[in-house]
Amino acid sequence: MVGSSKKFGVRYGRRLRLKHEAVEEQQKTKYKCPYCHKAAVKRMAVGIWNCPKCSVIFTARAYTVPKKAGVEEAVEEVLEESQEVEEDYAEEENEQQETA
Repeated sequence: MVGSSKKFGVRYGRRLRLKHEAVEEQQKTKYKCPYCHKAAVKRMAVGIWNCPKCSVIFTARAYTVPKKAGVEEAVEEVLEESQEVEEDYAEEENEQQETA
């Protein structure tokens, strides 16, 4: 047994130690940033990731950052939703100005 699960010694069983080691290895590797595409993204907390190069903080899966396509699709969806909200807000302002 090598790596992070060595701290458990002979306790908890071989399979659980191997699973623990695999999860810790996944969460501690550096992933590719979906914004600047540099392999520098590190995990801050469960599902919260940070890229020190472009100073962006974003959410993803608990232990890994999904492949580029999945993240880009999610970012596009969020941007579309925010644009729709902005358009609705602008329409409401226009209606209020017309009635006033």
